Amino acid sequence: MKSEFFVTVIVPCRNEIKYISKSLDSIILQDYPKNKLEVLVVDGFSEDGTREILKKYIDKYSFIKIIDNPKKIASSAMNIGIKKAKGDIIIRMDAHNIYEKDYIKKCVKYLYEYNADNVGGIWITLPGDNSIIAKSIALVLSHPFGIGNSYFRRGVKEVKEVDTVPFGCYKKDVFEKIGLFNENLIRNQDIEFNLRLKRSGGKILLVPDIISYYYARPNLKSLFKQNFLNGYWVVYSLKYANMPFSYRHLIPFSFILFIIMNSLITLFYRNFFYLLVALLSFYGILDMFFSLSLSIRHGLKYLPFLFITFPTLHFSYGLGSLWGLIKLIFSKLKISKNDKFN
Repeated sequence: MKSEFFVTVIVPCRNEIKYISKSLDSIILQDYPKNKLEVLVVDGFSEDGTREILKKYIDKYSFIKIIDNPKKIASSAMNIGIKKAKGDIIIRMDAHNIYEKDYIKKCVKYLYEYNADNVGGIWITLPGDNSIIAKSIALVLSHPFGIGNSYFRRGVKEVKEVDTVPFGCYKKDVFEKIGLFNENLIRNQDIEFNLRLKRSGGKILLVPDIISYYYARPNLKSLFKQNFLNGYWVVYSLKYANMPFSYRHLIPFSFILFIIMNSLITLFYRNFFYLLVALLSFYGILDMFFSLSLSIRHGLKYLPFLFITFPTLHFSYGLGSLWGLIKLIFSKLKISKNDKFN
């Protein structure tokens, strides 16, 4: 095990009072040598009491430091941390997650054992609270019908080369080769960076025995908002980067776009109404089938909540992508108009 390498952990953080203690405790309990570790919590001026909690940790643990993040977004937090990092290896660890005690050790081990540029692990989704709807959301976010072929959410049985991983473990020289995170991206900056890394010939590995636990959103309103913004930034990020996503990220958008286009065509050609009904009926059948199968395994009380959570996830992401496309088109038109008159 390559424990001789100095590791810098960067934790982007803003208003995480509910989870920051759990996250930092799991980092403190890591079995990696503490004299070879620094933890940089890059905080975007939290206003919910997170700062007060962080100050208690830095008073107690010399390897934990707080750095201010004036831009208050994750991409700038990562870049600030990378520039100040002392480590040979840089690991992003999220304030919304907790980690198995061997997380850092295994990241370092596999990074060098496989000569990879980035290594990540499996993301096990936990409910945001103890309510039935929160538990239903966690189940949906771990199911293929909910999240497609997102391997780090679904899990793999052996080491697999992929296009992105959550909370990557990078060799520091990667950032010297391909640059830092794109600070124009409010979200999806990890996806864009990892795709840039892949296109430059880098190797990204997903390792099944590297495990972290993610607290999902606790209700449908917060789930809708989160996924709407994720979908929005997948498409709108085209303004700032070259194809910063994989085509699989456009599936919800394609679904929503087909529904809207079909509905408009139906106004002039009524036969298309039957195609629209067929599509929505097929989706409803799939929704009921997977909701029922999950309910049989986890309890029938989850059935109605699962049935509404799947479409909440899909439609919010798709609508967000549609809004991102509309904003992108208008921004391009505005630029073209300004160029015309300049």
